[in-house]
Amino acid sequence: MSDASRDFHKPVRRPAEHLDRLFAGEDPAEVSRVAHKTATALLSRVREEPTDAVVERLVSFTDEHGIDAIAELWSRSPGKTLPGALWRLYLVQLMIHDDPQTVALLFERGRTVLHSSDAVVAGAPTPAGPDELVALIATILRGVFTGDFAVALERAAAFCRVVGAGATDLADDYDATEPDRATALTARALRLSTYAGDLAAAARLWRRDALT
Repeated sequence: MSDASRDFHKPVRRPAEHLDRLFAGEDPAEVSRVAHKTATALLSRVREEPTDAVVERLVSFTDEHGIDAIAELWSRSPGKTLPGALWRLYLVQLMIHDDPQTVALLFERGRTVLHSSDAVVAGAPTPAGPDELVALIATILRGVFTGDFAVALERAAAFCRVVGAGATDLADDYDATEPDRATALTARALRLSTYAGDLAAAARLWRRDALT
């Protein structure tokens, strides 16, 4: 590919629901086998020799290649599995990169209304603007490949809980005047709550050496 072609290349980004349909015709057992094998091989290989260049390529993978390449491997894996956890981490990264301003708004709203330590666990500064959240998810993903994997999962789970709480609170504001927007925010909150539960459960399984 020429330098000019590379400059104008834009990665394909598609929602998980669409990607699930793309691969629905394949043998589920084979898809599961490939998902687990690739996730285990990738994580083991990188964590054994975590060179800066390789880690940075994995952190920025979806920026360069889009989400489809990862979806082919991991999108249909249950949340409480290694490939499922990795898939959800990349979806969180994609959510932030696609609209960092909105995510920053939801995070700050969630920090205000959620009476827990989740904002501290996530590790975002105060206040957390768009740039800070882009940097935060990059740091969490680096922790997946170079640090304590369970801690990285717990930080991502906490982040999801904070943003989800912000989405729920903002949905209440729009409920009377913009019901469609309120419904979309409520759906996002529910999705983030599910991700948070899956990621937290995956962290517990990892600590018991039972995340496969």
